[in-house]
Amino acid sequence: MAYSDELDAVLEAEQALRRLIALQIAQEQGEPNGGSPSQFHVQAADAAIEAWCEDGEDDHDARAFRPLTPLQALLSEHRALCDRILDIRDRRLS
Repeated sequence: MAYSDELDAVLEAEQALRRLIALQIAQEQGEPNGGSPSQFHVQAADAAIEAWCEDGEDDHDARAFRPLTPLQALLSEHRALCDRILDIRDRRLS
């Protein structure tokens, strides 16, 4: 049985989700779905992820009356993956 590292799988999932965020941004801007995000949309995804991590999640409480937009749902999921990555790394250091 081959060794598989839990962290590698979570890191791959984080990168795939980052790509989905970029594609969602492209879709919301009316860009055709080409299957691969442009560099502009990847940079926009990075900026959205950073903004969400800083204060976006606090502004959009999951118990609020309005549901999250598709982009906000992806950003929330990304944040949860990043928290999991940090937990895995912390466990390895202790």
